[in-house]
Amino acid sequence: MKVIIMGCGRVGEELCRIMLDGGHEVAIVDYDQAALDRLGPHFRGRKVLGVGFDRDVLLQAGIEQADAFAATSSSDNANIIAARIARDIFHVPRVVARLFDPRRAEIYRRLGLVTVSSTAWGAERIHELLVHGELDPVMAFGSGEVSLLRIEAPPHLAGRLVRDLTVPGEISVVTIVRDGQARLPALGAELRGNDILFLAVLASAMERVESLLGVGEAI
Repeated sequence: MKVIIMGCGRVGEELCRIMLDGGHEVAIVDYDQAALDRLGPHFRGRKVLGVGFDRDVLLQAGIEQADAFAATSSSDNANIIAARIARDIFHVPRVVARLFDPRRAEIYRRLGLVTVSSTAWGAERIHELLVHGELDPVMAFGSGEVSLLRIEAPPHLAGRLVRDLTVPGEISVVTIVRDGQARLPALGAELRGNDILFLAVLASAMERVESLLGVGEAI
């Protein structure tokens, strides 16, 4: 995959390294030469100096051949402008913009832009750790409305069925890992004490999960 990342701050730099480690071809754009220099002499991607929503700069980065574009700068406005240019003018198939102000997320979602609000996600993650510390969220979706939880099945669940942990629209058992092998469970699948469960859970249903598992204040 050919990827362009606009913004060489902490997020952009880390995303760049993750993509490169995954075998992708990456170009990173920033107007600050010092930011690009921090990538070091052994950086395996392309460094492009310039404003990330300037047409000539994007062309230099190879946007006409890009499969994906991520706007990760520290400016919400710059990120949205760059994302719209990448999507609407250059028709990049996958475009994601980072936002600091979660109040803008819904507005841009209506425009068809995929956004990630680090502020909203971070607040939701801290809330989960404070209030639901026994659970282990490994991923959040949207602005934190749905979480993926990793749970070691407690002994009392042995012999119970997947349907006993399933609440339509609130809780779904996505995957069971048993003896190192993952499987997609049917509702009638039986649970075992050593199972690792991955649950997709609505944020408002976290207390219900605790009650079903027998942990937290709902015991």
